[in-house]
Amino acid sequence: MKDFPEFMKNEKNHIDSNQQNTKDIDGYFFTGADGSQMAFWTCYSDRISKEHKHPFDEYMVCISGKYIVTMNGQKIILNPGDELFIPKGTAQGGSCIAGTRTIHVFGGKRIIKEVK
Repeated sequence: MKDFPEFMKNEKNHIDSNQQNTKDIDGYFFTGADGSQMAFWTCYSDRISKEHKHPFDEYMVCISGKYIVTMNGQKIILNPGDELFIPKGTAQGGSCIAGTRTIHVFGGKRIIKEVK
C-alpha cells in the first residue's frame, strides 16, 4: 500500500498543523476509552521533527520510508516494519524522508482537538 485507507482519514480526526512536531506532514488520530491515543502520519517530503518530550510512553512503527529517531542523543534508524518504544520524559526528535508513513500509540492524550 502507498497510503493509509481513506476511511482512516476522516477530516474530524485530522491533526492540526499547530500540534505537529514536524512541519508539513499529514496526520490523523483516534482516542481510546482510557484516553490513550493512536496517530498516523504521512510525510510527503524530507522533514525534521523538532526535539520534544511527552509525559507518557510512546510506541511507534515505521510503515514505509525511513524515520531516523534521535533519542537521548542517539540515532535509531527505523525502516518499514521496525518498531520503537519511547519511555515517557525522553527527549526525542528526528527526521524522515519523503514517503514515510508511521503509526504512533501514546499512553496519554497527545492531540487536543476541539469538538465542533
